[in-house]
Amino acid sequence: MDDSIDEEVISGGSTITVEFSGGAETLFGGVKEHIVPLDGSKIVLLEEMLRWLRDHLLTGDANLFLQDNTVRPGILVMINDTDWDLMGETEYILQPGDHVLFISTLHGG
Repeated sequence: MDDSIDEEVISGGSTITVEFSGGAETLFGGVKEHIVPLDGSKIVLLEEMLRWLRDHLLTGDANLFLQDNTVRPGILVMINDTDWDLMGETEYILQPGDHVLFISTLHGG
């Protein structure tokens, strides 16, 4: 991830909802839903939000959530109920009110 990306600052009390399911929540203190403030933030692209999540909310092993600067294989990402593949993946520009869902499909056995 390029730490220099900070093209615009979102303001006006804007937030997004980030949700974890399928066991992914265990990496975030067992909390399934987080409201992430965007005002005054340099979070613009989804890749920047991933970095923010790692630095501020992640309590588990970062390697179980991120790999090669993106979400590791086995974790589905939905943006407003749409597969992130259709939305530009890490290049998606976050909008106030977005709902980002991470679903772990990894299961031990």
